[in-house]
Amino acid sequence: MDISGEVALVTGGAHRVGKAITLDLARAGADVVILYNSSGDEASLTAQEAQALGVKAETLQCDISDLQAVRKMSQAVRDRFGRLSVLVNSADWFIQHPFPTEGYEDWHRTIDVGVHGTFYVSNELAPLLLEQPQAAIVNIVDLSAWHAWPNFTAHAVAKSALLALTRQLALELAPSVRVNAVAPGPVLPPPHYNEQRLRLSSDRTLLKRWGKAEDVAHAVRFLVESNYTTGEVVRVDGGELIAKRSIST
Repeated sequence: MDISGEVALVTGGAHRVGKAITLDLARAGADVVILYNSSGDEASLTAQEAQALGVKAETLQCDISDLQAVRKMSQAVRDRFGRLSVLVNSADWFIQHPFPTEGYEDWHRTIDVGVHGTFYVSNELAPLLLEQPQAAIVNIVDLSAWHAWPNFTAHAVAKSALLALTRQLALELAPSVRVNAVAPGPVLPPPHYNEQRLRLSSDRTLLKRWGKAEDVAHAVRFLVESNYTTGEVVRVDGGELIAKRSIST
């Protein structure tokens, strides 16, 4: 699919990996809608960077865990643009969640954003996508969909559910809307990582280095443009998932 001149919406598109995805789609010529919840200043800056690339860029505030807010957002997209060809579900709620736990707030928030929110957004925007001759959804999962992560129970469950949702939506929305997923590995270190943690993370990959947010963005763009790919997941992890099988000699 040639996305030049099309409209793309990225949830969590204001910063970090979401920002890289937004700007890569803008470089390809797509007008972009940046959906954010609390990162209004970052969303505005990202929109300015996208506009500097010669495309239209708008920001919309929306707590995607709130169905009524998502419905309002969906109507705003229809009113302002009248169409939508690309949806990237990048927003999540990333927080440690050990088990057993004494509280359920983090569990509910993680599932509400990562699972319910993604479903709400996809469901409410599906009619716009289905109006196009061809359209694409790309969901951002991660390696916790294959391997459990200690102290990240809610996150791992949410990403596993999102991978299942990817396949289900590919089935339900075929043939005009393709649905795929990208699973990043170590591409953008958290601010609190020290040199030792950075090195340990890179050593867990086959390539022995960190990737970049732009690596994820390129994979998203590939899946958007690849007309004969649906229901698939692309891992952008430097080989981390299979690195445990490597044998030192």
